[in-house]
Amino acid sequence: MTHTFSVPSVHTAPSIHTAPSMSVITKAEVDRVVSEDRPGVLDTIAATYRAVAAGDVVVPHSSFLRFPDRPSDRIIALPAFLGSSSPAAGIKWISSWPGNTAEGRPRASAVLILNDMQTGFPYAMLESSTISANRTAAGAVLAAERVVGERRAAKVAIIGAGLISRTCWSILTDLGWSIDELSVFDTDLGSARRFRSEIDDPDLIVTVADSAVDACRDADLVIIATVAAQPHLHDPALLDSNPVVLHLSLRDLAPELIAASVNITDDVDHAIRERTSLHLAELAYGHRDFVRGTLGELLDDPVTFDRSAPIVFSPFGLGVLDIALGRWVHDRVTANGGGHTVSDFFG
Repeated sequence: MTHTFSVPSVHTAPSIHTAPSMSVITKAEVDRVVSEDRPGVLDTIAATYRAVAAGDVVVPHSSFLRFPDRPSDRIIALPAFLGSSSPAAGIKWISSWPGNTAEGRPRASAVLILNDMQTGFPYAMLESSTISANRTAAGAVLAAERVVGERRAAKVAIIGAGLISRTCWSILTDLGWSIDELSVFDTDLGSARRFRSEIDDPDLIVTVADSAVDACRDADLVIIATVAAQPHLHDPALLDSNPVVLHLSLRDLAPELIAASVNITDDVDHAIRERTSLHLAELAYGHRDFVRGTLGELLDDPVTFDRSAPIVFSPFGLGVLDIALGRWVHDRVTANGGGHTVSDFFG
């Protein structure tokens, strides 16, 4: 099937007589663009997922740099190419340092490089923790909309009150989701309380739960975004209400919970590796039958979901989403005169 989608035009290469320059875009500039146009963010991510489903991308497996004496820390390289009529290429370099949070620093830091498709020269460098969080959250919200069929969840549960969860919540509220109740759980009680204190909606019931199971009780939509390196959620009661689960940190749910759910991912081969919950379920049960399909395939498929079981979306996080969203941000920032141009970057 051929999918038609629209993404911003390819970066115009400098002429052969012009020295290539580098555009540097800061976090503040990225934050402003993505917060001002949530529908534009979702449209860009949806178009990219359709390109993935159509085979219009090249997405090598992510490379994980780990350290023998620092098992919780890692740096990941995600190169990718987006094809079709508006090609783009680049790489995201993102670190995860969970210990940073105890020192008041963000867990993740990232930079995104975009390459010109005519010359191969890098032409833009963007702060990318915001881009990474927004492409993850936007894909999650798209998955929730696709399964639920409307922007409505009576109760939302959040497990892990960090940047990704905050971004998901911002997108849900900015898009006008109808939500009556929010329950937040984090092993760091202070983080959960801060999350609650940041919400200013007198019509919303907001609670801090004592456990993940308590948070998820009677929930319609569950967002899981933690720093867990291995499954820590085993109790079947967690999913008793057959919620839509946005399993964004990938390694939280025990294999038996995965096997008892209908599972969606972004790319099967990417997601069932590196000891994710999907990978552990495959190792435990010897098959992948618990995977229903990918979000890109399902976006335009009229199939309806049987809600007699939990629906779990576990996206590995495709680098091509960062490239597409980063290019969209770059074009909007520079069109308004933003960014800092380093004309002699390459000498």
